[in-house]
Amino acid sequence: MQLPDSFVNEMNDFFTRHNEVPRDGFYESFDKVPLKGVRFSRSKISCSVQEKEFLVDMNEAIKPVLWCSGGYYVNNEPGGRDPLYHAGVYYPQEPSAMLPAQVMAAKPGEIVLDLCAAPGGKACRLGEDMHGKGILVANEISFERSKALLRNIERSGIEGLVILNETPENIAARLPLFFDKILIDAPCSGEGMFRRDKNACRSYMNYGPKVCVPLQESILEAADKCLKEGGSIVYSTCTFCVDEDENQIKRFIDRHPEYHVKAHPEIKGVTHAGEGSILPGSMRIWPHMSEGDGHFCVHIVKGEEKDLKSADEILIKETVGTKDKSAEAALSVLDEVLSDKGREELLQGRFISHGTGLFKMTFDEKLFKGLKVVKTGLYVGDIKPLKSGKKVFEPSNSIALALSKDAIKKDSYLGLRRDDDRLTKYLRGETISVSSEDGLKSSGTIIVGIGDFPLGFAKINGQTAKNMYPKAWRLI
Repeated sequence: MQLPDSFVNEMNDFFTRHNEVPRDGFYESFDKVPLKGVRFSRSKISCSVQEKEFLVDMNEAIKPVLWCSGGYYVNNEPGGRDPLYHAGVYYPQEPSAMLPAQVMAAKPGEIVLDLCAAPGGKACRLGEDMHGKGILVANEISFERSKALLRNIERSGIEGLVILNETPENIAARLPLFFDKILIDAPCSGEGMFRRDKNACRSYMNYGPKVCVPLQESILEAADKCLKEGGSIVYSTCTFCVDEDENQIKRFIDRHPEYHVKAHPEIKGVTHAGEGSILPGSMRIWPHMSEGDGHFCVHIVKGEEKDLKSADEILIKETVGTKDKSAEAALSVLDEVLSDKGREELLQGRFISHGTGLFKMTFDEKLFKGLKVVKTGLYVGDIKPLKSGKKVFEPSNSIALALSKDAIKKDSYLGLRRDDDRLTKYLRGETISVSSEDGLKSSGTIIVGIGDFPLGFAKINGQTAKNMYPKAWRLI
């Protein structure tokens, strides 16, 4: 690969100054085939045995990513037409990119911000770790990229979520000292992506460190204004540039001496900076020393680290008022498919309306007033008027993806095997056939899934099930 001269000069200088990192093999690594990975959802699968079964079913070897629980290397291009992907069972992700959310280790009850969230892999992992019991804010400054973020998060079935399309400065002004943890996967010169993205070298020439360093600095300053005392920031990039990585954090700590680096236990495949290094406690993934693209990650804490869990103070403790007309209309349909457990889970929170849309909230949406909100809460469905004057409820596919199998009545769930041709037909939006062997009720709303993992709704009538899978999500 023809690498930019300025990058080669920069790295030659680095290896001369820091002989603890070998130069041999570094430049050759850019000619190797980029690695692929998948990360299994911690909210869908809690057993590594099942993960391994799925990998075998996907014709993949069982090769874990050492720095990420639930992460595995794969040879084939994941996603696309795979029903497990559509059910949110796994997320295709470059292995090195799995490190920052693992380091952050979000917990239930916390208020967490993913400040540069698209396309959503890290935000999904944060939400999974929080188990719907907290507030996760996923922000993306680009409106176009926020659309991909929305789709990926909806597929994951995460609750307790807000998606913003904002600048870090606006979030800081509106939500000062609000968050317990902040993840910054910062825009960078992208040197670690050279072998993966053909456009990365060209972008580097136009938007290199000189452009990225001041942008990263402004993002860090905004994050500080948002972060509570005792909270933490995980800062990561996919560049090798010291000025964007270690020196960026050193300058930040010089300006804010209340922060300190939190060192993490040694992880095989990750280079941990020790005493005497540029930034002790920081971490790097080198493509010639590890199985991953170039990545930098550091965990910094504001003052003395505290187990804040601030969301516990502001989460809605009430249950949905079932006498509300919108809630009543929704439940009249959803009660067809929900088990007692599923109904109890759905009613924890409050239903709110935006136009025809109905959303389940576990926190007050007014907290984010004045900010550009792409989505808030769990999209329940739409209340649509008929010509007769009556209103009908159409459930959102987000509800199906947020449910576990045991939240659905047995006679309302059609769990299809991977080799069942009805599965592909369903994902294409086609009507599918059912029989008495499926154990379903004779009419009404059902949920179709792959195995134990829901995909979406259908309307059953005798031996046919009319497809309700969203047109925008269907296989072509």
